[in-house]
Amino acid sequence: MSGPGVRYWELARVLGNNPGLDVTLAVTPGVVMQSPRDGPPFRLQSCHSEADLRAVATMAEVIVAPGAVISLYPSLRQIQKPLVLDLYIPLLLEELQRPRLQSLAEQTIFFDRMRRGLFTQILVADFIICASEKQRDYWLGVLSAVGRINPYTHTDDPTLRRLIDVVPFGLSSQPPRHTRPVLKGAYPGISADDKVLLWGGGLYDWFDTPTLIQAMAQLADRRPDVKLFFMGVSHPNPQEAQRDGTRETLALAKESGLTDRTVFFNDWVPYEERANYLLEADVGLSLHRDHLETRFSFRTRFLDYLWAGLPIVATRGDVLSEEIEAQHLGLVIDPGDVDALVEAILSLVDVPNLRQVHRPRFERIAATYRWEVIARPLIDFCTAPRLALDKDYVRKMSRLDVGPTPWWQLPGKAWHALQVGGLRGLARQVDAYRRWVLNRQGRR
Repeated sequence: MSGPGVRYWELARVLGNNPGLDVTLAVTPGVVMQSPRDGPPFRLQSCHSEADLRAVATMAEVIVAPGAVISLYPSLRQIQKPLVLDLYIPLLLEELQRPRLQSLAEQTIFFDRMRRGLFTQILVADFIICASEKQRDYWLGVLSAVGRINPYTHTDDPTLRRLIDVVPFGLSSQPPRHTRPVLKGAYPGISADDKVLLWGGGLYDWFDTPTLIQAMAQLADRRPDVKLFFMGVSHPNPQEAQRDGTRETLALAKESGLTDRTVFFNDWVPYEERANYLLEADVGLSLHRDHLETRFSFRTRFLDYLWAGLPIVATRGDVLSEEIEAQHLGLVIDPGDVDALVEAILSLVDVPNLRQVHRPRFERIAATYRWEVIARPLIDFCTAPRLALDKDYVRKMSRLDVGPTPWWQLPGKAWHALQVGGLRGLARQVDAYRRWVLNRQGRR
Protein backbone atom coordinates (compact mmCIF):
# COMPACT_ATOMS: atom_id res chain seq x y z
CA MET A 1 0.00 0.00 0.00
CA SER A 2 1.06 3.58 -0.60
CA GLY A 3 0.53 6.28 2.03
CA PRO A 4 -3.25 6.81 1.59
CA GLY A 5 -3.90 3.07 1.64
CA VAL A 6 -1.87 2.68 4.83
CA ARG A 7 -3.69 5.61 6.43
CA TYR A 8 -7.17 4.26 5.79
CA TRP A 9 -6.29 0.71 6.75
CA GLU A 10 -4.92 1.90 10.09
CA LEU A 11 -7.73 4.38 10.78
CA ALA A 12 -10.28 1.66 10.06
CA ARG A 13 -8.42 -0.63 12.46
CA VAL A 14 -8.32 1.96 15.25
CA LEU A 15 -11.99 2.89 14.81
CA GLY A 16 -12.97 -0.78 14.64
CA ASN A 17 -11.28 -1.47 17.96
CA ASN A 18 -13.49 1.10 19.71
CA PRO A 19 -16.62 -0.34 21.37
CA GLY A 20 -19.81 0.72 19.65
CA LEU A 21 -18.19 1.52 16.28
CA ASP A 22 -18.98 -0.87 13.43
CA VAL A 23 -16.57 -0.07 10.59
CA THR A 24 -16.52 -0.89 6.89
CA LEU A 25 -13.47 -0.05 4.77
CA ALA A 26 -14.90 0.48 1.28
CA VAL A 27 -12.34 0.03 -1.49
CA THR A 28 -13.11 2.21 -4.49
CA PRO A 29 -13.57 0.81 -8.03
CA GLY A 30 -10.39 -0.14 -9.86
CA VAL A 31 -8.39 -0.92 -6.70
CA VAL A 32 -7.53 -4.59 -6.20
CA MET A 33 -7.24 -5.74 -2.59
CA GLN A 34 -5.70 -8.96 -1.37
CA SER A 35 -7.22 -10.76 1.58
CA PRO A 36 -5.30 -9.92 4.78
CA ARG A 37 -3.50 -12.64 6.68
CA ASP A 38 -5.13 -11.72 9.97
CA GLY A 39 -8.76 -10.69 10.19
CA PRO A 40 -8.95 -6.92 10.89
CA PRO A 41 -11.58 -5.47 13.25
CA PHE A 42 -13.59 -4.11 10.32
CA ARG A 43 -15.32 -5.29 7.16
CA LEU A 44 -13.45 -4.95 3.89
CA GLN A 45 -15.83 -4.15 1.05
CA SER A 46 -14.65 -4.05 -2.58
CA CYS A 47 -16.84 -1.75 -4.68
CA HIS A 48 -16.97 -2.31 -8.44
CA SER A 49 -18.96 0.80 -9.34
CA GLU A 50 -20.14 4.10 -7.92
CA ALA A 51 -23.50 2.45 -7.24
CA ASP A 52 -21.76 -0.13 -5.02
CA LEU A 53 -19.92 2.64 -3.17
CA ARG A 54 -23.10 4.64 -2.70
CA ALA A 55 -24.93 1.58 -1.36
CA VAL A 56 -22.26 1.04 1.29
CA ALA A 57 -22.20 4.73 2.21
CA THR A 58 -25.99 4.95 2.44
CA MET A 59 -26.01 2.28 5.14
CA ALA A 60 -23.44 4.15 7.23
CA GLU A 61 -24.02 6.72 9.97
CA VAL A 62 -20.74 8.50 9.21
CA ILE A 63 -18.72 8.72 5.99
CA VAL A 64 -14.94 9.30 6.13
CA ALA A 65 -13.17 9.90 2.83
CA PRO A 66 -10.24 11.74 1.23
CA GLY A 67 -11.11 14.69 -0.95
CA ALA A 68 -10.27 12.92 -4.21
CA VAL A 69 -12.92 10.27 -3.53
CA ILE A 70 -15.53 12.96 -2.86
CA SER A 71 -14.73 14.50 -6.26
CA LEU A 72 -14.58 11.21 -8.19
CA TYR A 73 -17.86 9.90 -6.80
CA PRO A 74 -20.19 12.90 -6.49
CA SER A 75 -23.17 10.85 -5.30
CA LEU A 76 -21.42 10.61 -1.91
CA ARG A 77 -22.03 14.35 -1.54
CA GLN A 78 -25.77 13.87 -1.86
CA ILE A 79 -26.11 11.41 1.03
CA GLN A 80 -27.45 13.25 4.06
CA LYS A 81 -25.02 11.72 6.54
CA PRO A 82 -22.20 13.39 8.50
CA LEU A 83 -19.20 13.57 6.17
CA VAL A 84 -15.59 13.67 7.38
CA LEU A 85 -13.25 15.13 4.76
CA ASP A 86 -9.61 14.08 4.99
CA LEU A 87 -7.25 16.79 3.69
CA TYR A 88 -3.97 15.40 5.01
CA ILE A 89 -2.45 15.81 1.54
CA PRO A 90 -2.52 19.43 0.23
CA LEU A 91 -3.11 18.28 -3.34
CA LEU A 92 -3.13 21.73 -4.93
CA LEU A 93 0.40 22.43 -3.67
CA GLU A 94 1.51 18.92 -4.62
CA GLU A 95 0.15 19.40 -8.13
CA LEU A 96 2.31 22.51 -8.63
CA GLN A 97 5.42 20.36 -8.17
CA ARG A 98 4.63 17.92 -10.96
CA PRO A 99 6.78 18.55 -14.05
CA ARG A 100 4.68 19.72 -16.95
CA LEU A 101 4.89 18.95 -20.66
CA GLN A 102 1.71 20.90 -21.42
CA SER A 103 1.45 24.62 -21.99
CA LEU A 104 0.81 26.97 -19.10
CA ALA A 105 -2.76 27.41 -20.38
CA GLU A 106 -3.41 23.65 -20.23
CA GLN A 107 -1.86 23.44 -16.78
CA THR A 108 -4.19 26.22 -15.65
CA ILE A 109 -7.28 24.39 -16.91
CA PHE A 110 -6.33 21.24 -14.97
CA PHE A 111 -5.38 23.20 -11.85
CA ASP A 112 -8.64 25.15 -11.96
CA ARG A 113 -10.61 21.91 -12.13
CA MET A 114 -8.77 20.63 -9.05
CA ARG A 115 -9.33 23.92 -7.23
CA ARG A 116 -13.06 23.91 -7.92
CA GLY A 117 -13.22 20.29 -6.81
CA LEU A 118 -11.47 21.17 -3.55
CA PHE A 119 -13.90 24.00 -2.84
CA THR A 120 -16.85 21.69 -3.49
CA GLN A 121 -15.44 19.12 -1.06
CA ILE A 122 -14.99 21.72 1.66
CA LEU A 123 -18.52 23.06 1.22
CA VAL A 124 -20.14 19.67 1.84
CA ALA A 125 -17.92 18.57 4.75
CA ASP A 126 -19.24 18.34 8.30
CA PHE A 127 -15.83 17.76 9.84
CA ILE A 128 -12.35 18.09 8.33
CA ILE A 129 -9.08 16.48 9.40
CA CYS A 130 -5.55 17.38 8.36
CA ALA A 131 -2.02 16.29 9.28
CA SER A 132 -0.45 19.10 11.34
CA GLU A 133 -1.09 22.42 13.01
CA LYS A 134 0.76 24.15 10.18
CA GLN A 135 -1.56 22.46 7.69
CA ARG A 136 -4.52 23.47 9.81
CA ASP A 137 -3.50 27.13 9.50
CA TYR A 138 -3.34 26.70 5.72
CA TRP A 139 -6.78 25.10 5.59
CA LEU A 140 -8.27 27.73 7.92
CA GLY A 141 -7.30 30.29 5.29
CA VAL A 142 -9.06 28.24 2.61
CA LEU A 143 -12.11 27.76 4.84
CA SER A 144 -12.30 31.49 5.39
CA ALA A 145 -12.07 32.17 1.65
CA VAL A 146 -14.96 29.83 0.77
CA GLY A 147 -17.20 30.99 3.64
CA ARG A 148 -16.97 28.06 6.06
CA ILE A 149 -15.72 30.35 8.81
CA ASN A 150 -18.91 32.23 9.57
CA PRO A 151 -21.16 33.14 12.51
CA TYR A 152 -22.61 29.62 12.60
CA THR A 153 -19.30 27.74 12.87
CA HIS A 154 -17.75 30.37 15.13
CA THR A 155 -20.70 30.32 17.52
CA ASP A 156 -20.56 26.52 17.57
CA ASP A 157 -16.87 26.63 18.57
CA PRO A 158 -14.68 29.78 18.56
CA THR A 159 -11.57 27.57 18.16
CA LEU A 160 -13.07 25.89 15.05
CA ARG A 161 -11.85 22.50 16.34
CA ARG A 162 -15.37 21.14 15.82
CA LEU A 163 -14.99 22.00 12.14
CA ILE A 164 -11.33 21.15 11.49
CA ASP A 165 -8.83 19.31 13.69
CA VAL A 166 -5.50 17.51 13.37
CA VAL A 167 -5.22 13.76 12.72
CA PRO A 168 -1.67 13.21 11.46
CA PHE A 169 -0.20 10.01 10.08
CA GLY A 170 0.49 7.52 12.85
CA LEU A 171 2.53 4.47 13.75
CA SER A 172 1.78 1.09 15.24
CA SER A 173 1.68 0.54 18.99
CA GLN A 174 3.22 -2.90 18.39
CA PRO A 175 7.04 -2.81 18.14
CA PRO A 176 8.52 -3.88 14.80
CA ARG A 177 9.71 -7.49 14.58
CA HIS A 178 12.48 -8.86 12.40
CA THR A 179 11.26 -12.09 10.80
CA ARG A 180 13.85 -12.75 8.09
CA PRO A 181 17.01 -11.23 6.56
CA VAL A 182 16.26 -8.96 3.61
CA LEU A 183 19.20 -6.56 3.19
CA LYS A 184 22.53 -7.24 4.90
CA GLY A 185 24.01 -10.43 3.56
CA ALA A 186 20.71 -11.24 1.85
CA TYR A 187 20.24 -8.71 -0.98
CA PRO A 188 22.65 -9.13 -3.93
CA GLY A 189 25.41 -6.54 -3.66
CA ILE A 190 24.86 -5.71 0.03
CA SER A 191 27.17 -7.52 2.43
CA ALA A 192 26.58 -8.26 6.10
CA ASP A 193 29.02 -5.54 7.20
CA ASP A 194 27.76 -2.75 4.94
CA LYS A 195 26.11 0.41 6.22
CA VAL A 196 22.65 0.72 4.62
CA LEU A 197 20.86 3.98 3.89
CA LEU A 198 17.12 3.46 3.41
CA TRP A 199 14.72 5.49 1.28
CA GLY A 200 11.40 4.43 2.76
CA GLY A 201 8.80 5.52 0.20
CA GLY A 202 8.25 6.29 -3.46
CA LEU A 203 10.31 8.48 -5.80
CA TYR A 204 7.90 11.34 -6.33
CA ASP A 205 8.46 14.59 -8.17
CA TRP A 206 8.56 16.77 -5.05
CA PHE A 207 11.45 14.82 -3.51
CA ASP A 208 15.13 15.59 -4.10
CA THR A 209 16.63 12.24 -5.05
CA PRO A 210 19.13 13.80 -7.54
CA THR A 211 21.01 15.39 -4.62
CA LEU A 212 21.08 11.98 -2.94
CA ILE A 213 22.48 10.25 -6.04
CA GLN A 214 25.20 12.92 -6.31
CA ALA A 215 26.09 12.32 -2.66
CA MET A 216 26.30 8.59 -3.30
CA ALA A 217 28.70 9.24 -6.18
CA GLN A 218 31.06 10.90 -3.70
CA LEU A 219 30.58 8.18 -1.10
CA ALA A 220 31.25 5.41 -3.62
CA ASP A 221 34.94 6.32 -3.63
CA ARG A 222 35.30 7.35 0.02
CA ARG A 223 33.15 4.67 1.63
CA PRO A 224 32.25 1.78 -0.68
CA ASP A 225 30.66 0.04 2.32
CA VAL A 226 27.84 2.63 2.40
CA LYS A 227 24.90 1.39 0.30
CA LEU A 228 21.63 3.10 -0.62
CA PHE A 229 18.43 1.06 -0.89
CA PHE A 230 15.16 2.38 -2.33
CA MET A 231 12.27 0.38 -0.87
CA GLY A 232 9.81 1.27 -3.63
CA VAL A 233 10.28 2.30 -7.27
CA SER A 234 7.09 1.14 -9.01
CA HIS A 235 3.84 2.39 -7.49
CA PRO A 236 1.71 -0.25 -5.70
CA ASN A 237 -1.27 0.93 -7.76
CA PRO A 238 -0.74 -0.66 -11.22
CA GLN A 239 -2.81 2.13 -12.80
CA GLU A 240 -0.33 4.77 -11.60
CA ALA A 241 2.09 5.75 -14.37
CA GLN A 242 5.82 6.01 -13.63
CA ARG A 243 6.61 9.54 -12.50
CA ASP A 244 9.23 11.88 -13.89
CA GLY A 245 11.06 11.85 -10.55
CA THR A 246 11.41 8.07 -10.75
CA ARG A 247 12.76 8.14 -14.30
CA GLU A 248 15.20 10.93 -13.43
CA THR A 249 16.56 9.06 -10.40
CA LEU A 250 16.97 5.77 -12.26
CA ALA A 251 18.75 7.48 -15.17
CA LEU A 252 21.10 9.51 -12.94
CA ALA A 253 22.16 6.45 -10.94
CA LYS A 254 22.80 4.49 -14.13
CA GLU A 255 24.79 7.30 -15.74
CA SER A 256 26.91 7.59 -12.57
CA GLY A 257 27.67 3.86 -12.60
CA LEU A 258 26.05 3.39 -9.18
CA THR A 259 23.12 1.09 -10.00
CA ASP A 260 23.50 -2.34 -8.38
CA ARG A 261 26.92 -1.27 -7.04
CA THR A 262 26.16 1.22 -4.29
CA VAL A 263 22.56 2.15 -5.19
CA PHE A 264 19.82 -0.48 -5.28
CA PHE A 265 16.26 -0.08 -6.56
CA ASN A 266 13.59 -2.40 -5.24
CA ASP A 267 10.18 -2.86 -6.84
CA TRP A 268 7.95 -2.35 -3.77
CA VAL A 269 8.01 -3.73 -0.22
CA PRO A 270 4.67 -5.12 1.03
CA TYR A 271 3.35 -3.23 4.04
CA GLU A 272 3.63 -6.20 6.42
CA GLU A 273 7.27 -6.79 5.33
CA ARG A 274 8.61 -3.27 5.85
CA ALA A 275 9.78 -3.87 9.44
CA ASN A 276 12.54 -6.21 8.22
CA TYR A 277 14.03 -3.48 6.04
CA LEU A 278 13.65 -0.75 8.66
CA LEU A 279 15.38 -2.84 11.34
CA GLU A 280 18.33 -3.80 9.15
CA ALA A 281 19.01 -0.28 7.88
CA ASP A 282 21.38 2.16 9.60
CA VAL A 283 19.97 5.53 8.48
CA GLY A 284 16.61 6.60 7.06
CA LEU A 285 16.49 9.34 4.42
CA SER A 286 13.92 11.94 3.35
CA LEU A 287 15.05 14.77 1.07
CA HIS A 288 13.01 17.38 -0.74
CA ARG A 289 13.42 20.55 -2.72
CA ASP A 290 12.76 24.06 -1.44
CA HIS A 291 9.17 24.79 -2.48
CA LEU A 292 5.73 25.53 -1.08
CA GLU A 293 4.58 21.90 -0.97
CA THR A 294 7.37 21.11 1.48
CA ARG A 295 6.22 23.74 3.98
CA PHE A 296 2.79 22.14 4.37
CA SER A 297 3.71 18.50 3.77
CA PHE A 298 3.65 15.65 6.26
CA ARG A 299 6.15 13.02 5.12
CA THR A 300 4.42 9.80 6.03
CA ARG A 301 7.46 7.51 5.86
CA PHE A 302 9.07 9.49 8.67
CA LEU A 303 6.68 7.65 10.95
CA ASP A 304 8.11 4.28 9.91
CA TYR A 305 11.57 5.56 10.82
CA LEU A 306 10.29 6.68 14.24
CA TRP A 307 8.56 3.33 14.72
CA ALA A 308 11.78 1.41 14.05
CA GLY A 309 14.08 3.82 15.94
CA LEU A 310 15.97 4.52 12.73
CA PRO A 311 18.13 7.71 12.86
CA ILE A 312 17.18 10.13 10.09
CA VAL A 313 18.87 12.50 7.66
CA ALA A 314 16.36 14.96 6.21
CA THR A 315 16.04 18.27 4.43
CA ARG A 316 14.78 21.09 6.61
CA GLY A 317 11.59 22.96 5.78
CA ASP A 318 8.69 20.74 6.89
CA VAL A 319 7.17 20.09 10.32
CA LEU A 320 8.72 16.66 10.83
CA SER A 321 12.26 17.79 9.99
CA GLU A 322 11.78 20.52 12.61
CA GLU A 323 10.86 17.81 15.11
CA ILE A 324 13.89 15.70 14.15
CA GLU A 325 16.16 18.64 14.80
CA ALA A 326 14.46 19.64 18.06
CA GLN A 327 14.37 16.08 19.45
CA HIS A 328 17.87 15.12 18.19
CA LEU A 329 16.59 12.18 16.17
CA GLY A 330 19.11 12.63 13.39
CA LEU A 331 20.55 15.42 11.24
CA VAL A 332 18.87 18.08 9.11
CA ILE A 333 20.51 19.78 6.13
CA ASP A 334 19.67 22.61 3.73
CA PRO A 335 17.94 21.74 0.43
CA GLY A 336 20.27 20.67 -2.38
CA ASP A 337 23.48 20.71 -0.30
CA VAL A 338 25.35 17.64 -1.56
CA ASP A 339 28.45 18.14 0.61
CA ALA A 340 26.37 18.61 3.77
CA LEU A 341 24.45 15.44 2.94
CA VAL A 342 27.67 13.45 2.54
CA GLU A 343 29.01 14.67 5.87
CA ALA A 344 25.70 14.06 7.66
CA ILE A 345 25.60 10.46 6.42
CA LEU A 346 29.22 9.80 7.41
CA SER A 347 28.79 11.33 10.84
CA LEU A 348 25.88 8.99 11.60
CA VAL A 349 27.13 5.71 10.12
CA ASP A 350 30.39 6.06 12.04
CA VAL A 351 28.66 6.27 15.44
CA PRO A 352 29.01 2.95 17.32
CA ASN A 353 25.68 1.53 18.55
CA LEU A 354 23.81 4.31 16.76
CA ARG A 355 20.33 2.94 17.43
CA GLN A 356 21.02 2.35 21.10
CA VAL A 357 22.23 5.92 21.50
CA HIS A 358 19.02 7.32 20.00
CA ARG A 359 16.54 4.76 21.36
CA PRO A 360 15.22 6.69 24.42
CA ARG A 361 14.48 9.77 22.29
CA PHE A 362 12.74 7.72 19.62
CA GLU A 363 10.58 5.86 22.12
CA ARG A 364 9.50 9.12 23.74
CA ILE A 365 8.43 10.81 20.51
CA ALA A 366 6.97 7.63 18.97
CA ALA A 367 4.52 7.32 21.86
CA THR A 368 2.88 10.60 20.79
CA TYR A 369 2.27 9.31 17.24
CA ARG A 370 0.52 6.01 17.97
CA TRP A 371 -2.52 5.58 15.74
CA GLU A 372 -4.66 5.19 18.85
CA VAL A 373 -3.43 8.58 20.10
CA ILE A 374 -3.49 10.69 16.94
CA ALA A 375 -6.90 9.41 15.80
CA ARG A 376 -8.70 10.73 18.90
CA PRO A 377 -10.48 13.67 17.17
CA LEU A 378 -11.82 11.27 14.51
CA ILE A 379 -12.85 8.69 17.11
CA ASP A 380 -14.71 11.37 19.07
CA PHE A 381 -16.56 12.57 15.97
CA CYS A 382 -17.55 9.06 14.88
CA THR A 383 -18.75 8.27 18.40
CA ALA A 384 -20.98 11.36 18.43
CA PRO A 385 -21.45 12.40 14.77
CA ARG A 386 -23.06 15.70 13.86
CA LEU A 387 -24.02 17.74 10.83
CA ALA A 388 -22.30 21.11 10.52
CA LEU A 389 -24.55 23.96 11.67
CA ASP A 390 -23.81 26.10 8.62
CA LYS A 391 -24.70 23.63 5.87
CA ASP A 392 -27.93 25.39 4.84
CA TYR A 393 -26.25 28.78 5.02
CA VAL A 394 -23.33 27.62 2.84
CA ARG A 395 -25.66 26.03 0.31
CA LYS A 396 -27.62 29.25 -0.11
CA MET A 397 -24.75 31.70 -0.25
CA SER A 398 -22.35 29.66 -2.40
CA ARG A 399 -22.05 30.32 -6.11
CA LEU A 400 -19.85 27.26 -6.62
CA ASP A 401 -21.18 24.11 -8.20
CA VAL A 402 -21.96 21.41 -5.64
CA GLY A 403 -22.30 18.09 -7.42
CA PRO A 404 -21.59 17.13 -11.03
CA THR A 405 -21.70 19.83 -13.71
CA PRO A 406 -25.26 20.13 -15.12
CA TRP A 407 -25.49 19.25 -18.81
CA TRP A 408 -26.50 22.79 -19.77
CA GLN A 409 -23.17 24.13 -18.39
CA LEU A 410 -21.03 21.77 -20.47
CA PRO A 411 -20.99 24.02 -23.60
CA GLY A 412 -19.74 26.94 -21.49
CA LYS A 413 -16.95 24.80 -20.02
CA ALA A 414 -16.01 23.59 -23.48
CA TRP A 415 -15.87 27.18 -24.81
CA HIS A 416 -13.65 28.20 -21.86
CA ALA A 417 -11.30 25.27 -22.53
CA LEU A 418 -11.13 26.20 -26.22
CA GLN A 419 -10.34 29.85 -25.46
CA VAL A 420 -7.62 29.05 -22.93
CA GLY A 421 -6.00 25.92 -24.38
CA GLY A 422 -7.08 25.84 -28.02
CA LEU A 423 -8.21 22.65 -29.72
CA ARG A 424 -5.64 20.64 -27.78
CA GLY A 425 -6.93 21.97 -24.48
CA LEU A 426 -10.52 21.22 -25.50
CA ALA A 427 -9.56 17.68 -26.50
CA ARG A 428 -7.94 17.10 -23.11
CA GLN A 429 -11.08 18.33 -21.33
CA VAL A 430 -13.33 16.10 -23.42
CA ASP A 431 -11.09 13.10 -22.74
CA ALA A 432 -11.01 13.86 -19.01
CA TYR A 433 -14.82 14.09 -18.96
CA ARG A 434 -15.13 10.81 -20.87
CA ARG A 435 -12.82 9.03 -18.38
CA TRP A 436 -14.76 10.52 -15.47
CA VAL A 437 -18.04 9.17 -16.85
CA LEU A 438 -16.53 5.70 -17.34
CA ASN A 439 -15.10 5.81 -13.82
CA ARG A 440 -18.54 6.59 -12.41
CA GLN A 441 -19.89 3.54 -14.22
CA GLY A 442 -17.25 1.37 -12.58
CA ARG A 443 -15.33 0.62 -15.77
CA ARG A 444 -11.56 0.66 -16.08
